[in-house]
Amino acid sequence: MSALHKGLERAAPVSAEAFGPMGARRLLALGGIGLILVGMLFGDIFAVFVLHQNAARVGESLAAAAHAAVAGDSRAAGAGIQSVGGFLENRGTKVDTHVHMVAFGYLALMLAILQPWVAFGEGAKTKIAWIFLFGAWLLPVGVFLIHYVGLAYSPLKAIGWASIFADCGGALVLVATLAYLFGIAKRARAGEREPWSDSLLGDRSAAGRILLAGGLVLVLLGFLHGAYYAGFDLYKHEAADYSILSEMAAGAASKDVAAVDAALGKYGALGGEKAVNIATHAHAIEFGLLAMMLAFFQPYVSLRESWKKRWAWVLLIGSLALPVFVLLELNLGLLAGGIADVGGLLVIVALLAMWIGILRHTGEIDAGARVTGGAQA
Repeated sequence: MSALHKGLERAAPVSAEAFGPMGARRLLALGGIGLILVGMLFGDIFAVFVLHQNAARVGESLAAAAHAAVAGDSRAAGAGIQSVGGFLENRGTKVDTHVHMVAFGYLALMLAILQPWVAFGEGAKTKIAWIFLFGAWLLPVGVFLIHYVGLAYSPLKAIGWASIFADCGGALVLVATLAYLFGIAKRARAGEREPWSDSLLGDRSAAGRILLAGGLVLVLLGFLHGAYYAGFDLYKHEAADYSILSEMAAGAASKDVAAVDAALGKYGALGGEKAVNIATHAHAIEFGLLAMMLAFFQPYVSLRESWKKRWAWVLLIGSLALPVFVLLELNLGLLAGGIADVGGLLVIVALLAMWIGILRHTGEIDAGARVTGGAQA
């Protein structure tokens, strides 16, 4: 029998103890879902109001730089390239902010699930959880500010204060994660202990089964799409990337403006095709993992079973709609992009509903503890 099955058969503290006031599992669960919610909301806002406009400005600046190179104006060409770099930095910091918040949220949920295997006292586990969450918020906020703060008042020549704080946040997350891993290894080395049960791992509710099955399907679809893209399109796109840039350089050298414009158009189309394929692959797997992790937390969602199932289906429908319509953006344009954004909004709303349900559960536990304490007094 595997170690996982032994762990499932062993029994952990009941829900109230495992999810006690200000406990590590409660902090990591609520904080992790909060990180994912804010990260996804930020990503949706960025996609609607910044991403396409930023891409258009990058294209305009690149075209201006290419035309300046054709005209032999090195100063204007350099200014255009510098402008492209600024737009790309702006886009890159926003994307990194979104990605890091969501990724740290996933890691927080995983660590919350693993808390019964961490061989520390609850007080130590809670302190480590606070360190993790502080770092998980500090890093993306620092990354977001990099574009706006720059090197102002920095003690270093190449690294600004925002980058320094972001690196400190990453170090805190790393230290906290390593501490939990050490606690898990310590318990594993200690051998079998007294039986314990965990309400998360023992749950067999309908909402949990829906999320687990749907999440597995999403991950499988993401892997299949990634394998197809890698097998049939990736190398073609890499070859086309080099070929188009060569055409652009040749057109600039021969002062052929039409050739430069044609190369710029093809380069933009190629970039869009690569972007939608990568985003489809990544989002399908990302949402699949989210659904599977949320399946474990359904015992702590204090909603009626019928509503838990509805929110599970809403999350899965949005999780499927977003990557599918991102892939269709090349054919359907803004219509597909709008439907993809609606899919992301469905995921956010479902996730918020589950977060509120978990918050209600914590209130019920705390209220019961106060009543019990009062009766004993």
